[in-house]
Amino acid sequence: QVQLVESGGGLVQAGGSLRLSCRASERTYDSNIMGWFRQAPGKEREFVAGIRWNDGSTSYADSVKGRFTISRDNAKNTMYPQMNSLKPEDTAVYYCAARRGMTVSQSQSRYDYWGQGTQVTVSS
Repeated sequence: QVQLVESGGGLVQAGGSLRLSCRASERTYDSNIMGWFRQAPGKEREFVAGIRWNDGSTSYADSVKGRFTISRDNAKNTMYPQMNSLKPEDTAVYYCAARRGMTVSQSQSRYDYWGQGTQVTVSS
């Protein structure tokens, strides 16, 4: 059972930056794919970005390309989404997720493990 713990959320002004983190209790094939999703009030949860542990390959939603980057620290079993040029529409609860395999999926149903979520609020 992989446990995921997120941190780093908070309140930031539009145009600002935040770095989130997600630490996995273990790094195995069951958690080789790490994804970030977000859910804004009244909206469905949506894919934001993902990374493959073994080679660092990344994938981003069109809405965040050029603004968000995701990296990992293998020694700490932690991934770091760096969010720049934040907009009010980025306000949401951000969730870390993990799944086995080799492909970053944008479908939340493909992920087996989830963190508790961290709130990001961007003020205008």
